[in-house]
Amino acid sequence: MTTPRDSKTDVDSTPRRWLPRILGGTLKVVLTLLLVGGAAAVYKHQMDTSPRAQRQTPARQARLVQVIAAQKGRHTTTVSAMGPVIPAQQVTLHPQVAGQIVEVCETLLPGGLIETGKKLITIDPRDYEVQVRQQRGNVARAVENLKVEQGNQAIARQEFALLGEIIAEEDRELVLREPQLASAQSAWESAKAALEKAELDLARCEIAAPFNAVIQDKHVDLGATVSAGSQLVTLIGTDEAWVDLKVPISQLRWITIPRKDGDTGSSVRIYNTLAWGPEEFRMGRVVRLYGEIEAEGRMARLLVAVDDPFCLKPANQDQPKLLMGTFVQAEIEGRTLESVYPIARPHLRDNNTVWIMDANDQLEIRPVQIVYRGPEKVFVSDGLEENERLILTDIAAPVAGMPLRLGVPGAGDVQQETAVAQGQGTQP
Repeated sequence: MTTPRDSKTDVDSTPRRWLPRILGGTLKVVLTLLLVGGAAAVYKHQMDTSPRAQRQTPARQARLVQVIAAQKGRHTTTVSAMGPVIPAQQVTLHPQVAGQIVEVCETLLPGGLIETGKKLITIDPRDYEVQVRQQRGNVARAVENLKVEQGNQAIARQEFALLGEIIAEEDRELVLREPQLASAQSAWESAKAALEKAELDLARCEIAAPFNAVIQDKHVDLGATVSAGSQLVTLIGTDEAWVDLKVPISQLRWITIPRKDGDTGSSVRIYNTLAWGPEEFRMGRVVRLYGEIEAEGRMARLLVAVDDPFCLKPANQDQPKLLMGTFVQAEIEGRTLESVYPIARPHLRDNNTVWIMDANDQLEIRPVQIVYRGPEKVFVSDGLEENERLILTDIAAPVAGMPLRLGVPGAGDVQQETAVAQGQGTQP
């Protein structure tokens, strides 16, 4: 049994056991705060007393560029076009008489070359030779009959004169045998016409080339029997070829188109890069403007003539051949512009502007007036002055007023600019 004294002793001893723990924890917190505060004070002192760097605006770097002087001059426009090569002369020969083919020219093969008047095919002429002989006999009999009737008329005139009678005009024609003479005359004319027809049919047994040509197709061979509707051979002329070019209607004003025979049209350079390479070309001339526009692209159509497309003349032996059906590119020489500045297309910037290096060696972005746009150059009529420095270098982020300096030829950091100046840059 617990006495009252023992209970009092337990109650009094509890505060004495917890007090040291509370005091110890408080001391640790105070020491920690003092350490942190001291470190912060030291750091602040160092920051306040340490030297500070002064802010400076970096100097603007002048961009290296290549330039050329703008030069005004007289320049010829060029219109680009494309189109197929088509024959200027093409014909499929048909016989005008029927019969069996007894002779064929040795060169009558597709791709073979023939000259005007060259005999290509012979049809059996024997039947037509017989007809000629028959008609010659008919002519001879008609001539004989005509002479006999002329003699009879002469006798009738003498007899009529001796009688001295006056008769009616109708009776006079009968007495003088004028109807009989007219009939004999008509028979003679008919016999001559029949002979001419027989001789013509005999001549038509030989089929010859109507013009200098290359053989496109051969439809018959030796021994075949043909009639007036049969196809014999298809020929393409070699003296001249045509190129059917399609041109935007807006470009026609730059091209000289002949209005009548004897007029000279614009000169044309014909290119076939895949077959001839980029440097080879043939010369042609504009001869006609079609009377309608091309249905699909709404383009105007020009007819360009090229002489000796197969290079058969000695003067053209080293030229590339212009084969029928080939799709070619063309550069048409247009009208001449006076007092314009030529600008290569890579150097024409966005929104029809150019970059100029001004007198203060700063970039100026200037709009210009373009009078003609060609495949490689544009021609400027307004917006430039003579000898102004036109920038050739491609600048990634151009800003008006940015400083510039001229690049030193051969320097490593301007090789890209030099390439752009030579036309290898990006075309706007």
